[in-house]
Amino acid sequence: MVVLSKPIAAVAVFISLVSAQSFQRLGTCPDLGCILPPDQADFLAGQRFDIRLEVHAPVNGSEATGNPNPDENFEFTIERVGGHRGILSGSKWFKVAEPKLEKWTFGWFEDYFARDAGKPSIVNVASKAYRKVYLDEAGEYKATLKYDGKTTTATWTVRKMEEVRKTRNILFFIGDGMTTNMITAARLIGHKSKNGKYQSKMAMDKFPVLGHAMTHSVDTFITDSANSATALYTGHKTTVDALGTYVDSSPDVFDDPKVESIVELFYRIYRGHVGIVSTAAVADATPAGLTAHTRSRSQYPYCVDSFLHGTTNYSWVDWHGPDVLFGGGAEQFYAGGKTYQNKDYYKEFAKEGYGVYLNNTSLQTAPNTERALGIFSVSHMSKWLDRNVWKENLENQGNHPSGNKGDATDQPGLKEMTLKAIDILHTRSKADKRHSSQGWFLMSEAASIDKMMHLLDYDRALGDLLELDDTIKASIEKLKDLGELSNTLIVVTADHGHGFDVMGSVDTKYMAAQTDQRKKRNAVGVYEQSGLSEYINTGDLTYSEGSHFPTNWTPRYALFAGTAASTDRRENYRVHQDGPRLPTTNTPGRASDDYYANAKDGQPDGIVVNGTLPLDQPQGVHSLTDVPVFAMGPCQELFGGVQNNIDIFFNMANCLGLSRTAHGKGQDPIGN
Repeated sequence: MVVLSKPIAAVAVFISLVSAQSFQRLGTCPDLGCILPPDQADFLAGQRFDIRLEVHAPVNGSEATGNPNPDENFEFTIERVGGHRGILSGSKWFKVAEPKLEKWTFGWFEDYFARDAGKPSIVNVASKAYRKVYLDEAGEYKATLKYDGKTTTATWTVRKMEEVRKTRNILFFIGDGMTTNMITAARLIGHKSKNGKYQSKMAMDKFPVLGHAMTHSVDTFITDSANSATALYTGHKTTVDALGTYVDSSPDVFDDPKVESIVELFYRIYRGHVGIVSTAAVADATPAGLTAHTRSRSQYPYCVDSFLHGTTNYSWVDWHGPDVLFGGGAEQFYAGGKTYQNKDYYKEFAKEGYGVYLNNTSLQTAPNTERALGIFSVSHMSKWLDRNVWKENLENQGNHPSGNKGDATDQPGLKEMTLKAIDILHTRSKADKRHSSQGWFLMSEAASIDKMMHLLDYDRALGDLLELDDTIKASIEKLKDLGELSNTLIVVTADHGHGFDVMGSVDTKYMAAQTDQRKKRNAVGVYEQSGLSEYINTGDLTYSEGSHFPTNWTPRYALFAGTAASTDRRENYRVHQDGPRLPTTNTPGRASDDYYANAKDGQPDGIVVNGTLPLDQPQGVHSLTDVPVFAMGPCQELFGGVQNNIDIFFNMANCLGLSRTAHGKGQDPIGN
């Protein structure tokens, strides 16, 4: 509770939150009465969730009513439309004690002028929260909040689904930030063509089902990796930066109303086996979203603890951690790093029976019968180009996962981590004495497609996208060898996109020869002058039909590529051989939130390109574009057509038979 006589403390806490919400008081609450989950929320029958009720009393600003005291005697009721139970109070409906009243104060800026002037609007709040409740009958529900003689209503839908399990396993690939345009570009540089016809296809191209997913967040039309992960894992939309929660206005980033994720459901219902693989730090939004529940994705130490313990003192089930956790982010693990409660999380995982592996060599010899923690670098893992082409870039990084300031030169790639994860999950699932048909759920993320797109380093982004495709191909072969392909639903999608495309080619030799900045643009070839891809070298280097990676990353005629919105930068359209690109920096002597083209980037022959983003943005941003959805295996037909990103959760949950109604406990015919 924030004391009303000290509103500035509350303002400081909440301003950082609302600044990402386009100056909304609370994005899911258009009225002064708030119900979370909000109107139009969808649920899986039996899925656990929280309810937060808030009544707002603005003290000043355009919404001020003249009464700074919120109604503390508000009423909350629920009814199932067409149901027999009638209208009941929340406590009677869920058969729980009435929650205690909470009070706090928060502040928000109404627009850019108020922000620049430092004049927030202040709001007093009265609130209650119902925890760990669920709806177990399909249909439409009406949640009503009455306060100050006013009414706020939310319509919720519990989706009707068959309670029959149709797949033993799910392999869920996420190409973070990946769009159809990026896949097209990766195909161009990685696959040979003759007279306009590709001689080979990407693994994704061969999937029998293709759909598209809309990525809007709950209160903005541009999403980030946290709220999009929440949509994919829980079937609920949320706000930018939030993981597994709806964002409320309280000062505590951990008390927002939570929603049960697909792996929490899978473990609670079947005690299914879970794997999490990412080329990012494992505490990053996409991997962390499977177990973490906080409105602030930057709570990295907590996110690591959530893998092992679930949300502290809150887990929906007696969670015992995933069978497999592979990625980067060692600083949240080793003693002396930035760890939860200053604990050594290598030791914490080891105490729970995990084998701990810090390089690829040890990972590949790890027993498939034991749970495994593999952390292979400080921060995010190295990119495919640096691990395979310019290997010297792995040196002098000081990123060894032990924290000893050495170099992490023996890192696995996404393929090595994913194949090992499949081996472990398959072995442990089959050997489980409780029920050999429990199966597994594995999320594998190609994280640096997004991270390199942010840095406008398109070569590295496309290299990691081709690595994802190579991993998909190898995983399909692995599942065939294990006899599990027909028992596994494979889904490939992205959480969001970037406004990237290829418009032609650039003669980098001609551009370098021009001294006039304006004439450098004449090096760009469009339409009939765009030519053909030179990334696949047709000379001395042999084109590989197996790997489908370019054999020539330094062609004279490079891709003329870019994004719809970007920072100031200098472009020479050549691959950055000395490591990931840094296109934009803060210039010494200028305001700390004012970014310019990096004077060292694209020199000496680049062309200066003015940016279009706000001056405080140091890198590229996400875009509105729909993202592709590929599917093969059991239930593949559910993933075709245009869908919302929350539908991916419901389709996976449907295929796993996770819906649980009041009329039955579901059926699990797998393995019978």
